[in-house]
Amino acid sequence: MGFLDNSGDIILDATLTDEGRKRLARGEFNVVKFSLGDDEIDYSLYRNGNHPLKAHGSGSAYYDSEILQTPVLEAMTNAMSSLKSPLITYGNNMKFHLPVIRLNTFDSSNKLATTTGSFHVAVSKNTADKFQLNDGCLNGFEPTAGTTSTIRLDQGLDTTEIPPDQSLPAEDRETGYFIYIDNRLGELAGPDGTRVVPNFIDDDDIATYTVTEGSNLVSNNPQTLPYITKQIIRGPRGTILEFKLRSSTRLRESNTLFNDIGSTGTLLSHDTPAVLTNIRFIDTMIRVAGATTGYKIDVPVRFIKLSSD
Repeated sequence: MGFLDNSGDIILDATLTDEGRKRLARGEFNVVKFSLGDDEIDYSLYRNGNHPLKAHGSGSAYYDSEILQTPVLEAMTNAMSSLKSPLITYGNNMKFHLPVIRLNTFDSSNKLATTTGSFHVAVSKNTADKFQLNDGCLNGFEPTAGTTSTIRLDQGLDTTEIPPDQSLPAEDRETGYFIYIDNRLGELAGPDGTRVVPNFIDDDDIATYTVTEGSNLVSNNPQTLPYITKQIIRGPRGTILEFKLRSSTRLRESNTLFNDIGSTGTLLSHDTPAVLTNIRFIDTMIRVAGATTGYKIDVPVRFIKLSSD
């Protein structure tokens, strides 16, 4: 990955994924959709009269010159690194609040692990037996058994200026979500632990899942009372996304990835008294994107395994 010199002419830099190259070779490559983003843009560089350094001395035509000449990243195919901030269009020019997706950790079954600020996924049976009663620990070995811990995300307008009993406009309500997971580490499971089949797995081993309202992962949020203990969205509420994770066979049966991209540490078990136990772990992010608004959020996850396994 590198930067492109954007100080001269406008640059169009494109790269194809492995699948794109295959289709190009077969004469089947055809662009039917595209998305724009502003990941590299620092809008504080816009030099108008409100800028701390005052307006650009050469006039209004140069207000955005520093932004236009900012180096941009080379085109990349990694879905977890590119286009984090997609641009969207709304027909309502009087819209003052945009919908968001928030991680809801208020309920006891949705808490983060207090020691790391991430969700822990127990990779093996022995690990699950040792830690699954801890806050924020999911049984990745057998998601259908054990505790009810899940990852929950709420969607809506996070503002106190609009009461939550008002309905959310259709263009602000998410009815589906894209979930991106490093397929080497784990798989998506519903809140009941059942496995979810990915739509596809790209050449970077990132699995993409599409889940919609009506499935057991996405449900309507009927709560219209004011901001209360278990509601993270303060204004009108849309849908709730809730899921578990299943550890990969690769992590269960081998320590290669833990040695290559992971680390070691200790973690208190739920024994009485608690015992400081040696573990291996790998930190990663689960990315969730709204299918309607394109809003993205990264959920911190740590896959853990007893060092003795």
